Amino acid sequence: MKTFFTQFFTWWNGQTLGTRFFTWRSGKKVGTDEFGNTYYEGGKDSDGRPKRWVIYNGYAEASAIPPGWHGWMHHRTDVAPSAENYVAHEWEKSHQTNLTGSAAAYRPRGSVLTNEERPRVTGDYDAWTPGS
Repeated sequence: MKTFFTQFFTWWNGQTLGTRFFTWRSGKKVGTDEFGNTYYEGGKDSDGRPKRWVIYNGYAEASAIPPGWHGWMHHRTDVAPSAENYVAHEWEKSHQTNLTGSAAAYRPRGSVLTNEERPRVTGDYDAWTPGS
């Protein structure tokens, strides 16, 4: 019952009822990533390419899509990572949750959201004054 209500009233938690219906009607499961996100393909977009979408495992966060699946989702490759032995490049970073808007977000010294005092200006800076 809880799942029905979260899917009916929220778009950021898993899938909406519209996505569920569209997936049931025309979606073909392509694969699942290490985070439990499930990828689908079906129908055609306005450019004639197959539509591709993801149903997130939990909250919908686009940064949680691994690099291989990101390339497939954006039609950079036609071969899904589940259909090949995809190995991430050494320069590809693993997922890191977006902390913007949370208490753990980055706040530099002097930010209005911290208790720290703004750093003093050093001698290598001259403030601009009108007419100078």
